[in-house]
Amino acid sequence: MASSTYYFASLFLLCWLLASSTIANTQLSPNFYARSCPRLENIVRFTMAHVVRQEPRMGASILRLFFHDCFVNGCDASVLLDDTPTIQGEKNAYPNQNSLRGFEVIDRIKTSVEASCRDTVSCADILALAARDAVNLLGGPTWPVLLGRRDTRTASMSAANDNLPPPTASLSALISIFASKNLTARDMTALSGAHTVGQARCSSFRSHIYNEPNIDYSFATVQKSACPVVGGDDNLAALDMSTPTRFDNGYFRNLMARRGLLHSDQELFNGGSQDAWVRLYARSNHALAQDFIVAMVKMGNITPLTGFNGEIRRNCRFVN
Repeated sequence: MASSTYYFASLFLLCWLLASSTIANTQLSPNFYARSCPRLENIVRFTMAHVVRQEPRMGASILRLFFHDCFVNGCDASVLLDDTPTIQGEKNAYPNQNSLRGFEVIDRIKTSVEASCRDTVSCADILALAARDAVNLLGGPTWPVLLGRRDTRTASMSAANDNLPPPTASLSALISIFASKNLTARDMTALSGAHTVGQARCSSFRSHIYNEPNIDYSFATVQKSACPVVGGDDNLAALDMSTPTRFDNGYFRNLMARRGLLHSDQELFNGGSQDAWVRLYARSNHALAQDFIVAMVKMGNITPLTGFNGEIRRNCRFVN
């Protein structure tokens, strides 16, 4: 019941966004494949449900994969490309190396989609749908996904290194990075709610738990047990210790208790401009869900390839 309520509410929001020109690219439509691949969303959902049931963390990984795709030259599936003699992919960029996961899940979905609708659905759209389903399967909202993206024929490691916000970013740097993608500070804070699920590597939060004052002492002590001063860079910790596999507003309650795992997390609640939004989301799952939906739709509209631009890849890891 809650999922259907969110869906119809988000459909209203989507119509409002389109009407108000907040989403500029009208070539994208939630009905893009209604005739050419009518089973698409069921195929994606079936695979994602199986994957998340087996490993809930993979839902968070797919959501992160979509974020890392869209923030690097738009939502064009560039992040899925493997290195070849002619293309240097983004998988080994510093923010992605030994960190991004879920490529094989997208491969599985693509194989199933190709069996049903050959040469029709882009990898970029499959990733957008999978990210939406990941959120919903972990207990979060659902929404109509705008579709019609095409896949890029290239990738950029340098753009991945330059455009993805690091875990050490200050609040002003975060706001600037998101603004460069036409996302507001409010969008940024709502999207950060994705950190209610998933895990982070010790190397990404070591400095925060050992060297910074804006962190709860007992929380830092617990994290230090799995993240030593030297070594253990790949040791993992939950971004939200309270409900690590459920999409809810626990992340924001943690920030108010100074229990943000990353420096960039705690920057959202540290006496700055986003404190009010953090307080709102900590109080209201509904407010978080509505703002998260708006921000996800806007992020999914970052410079997509449409029309005759790009291609429809047959294999998400390689250009045709």
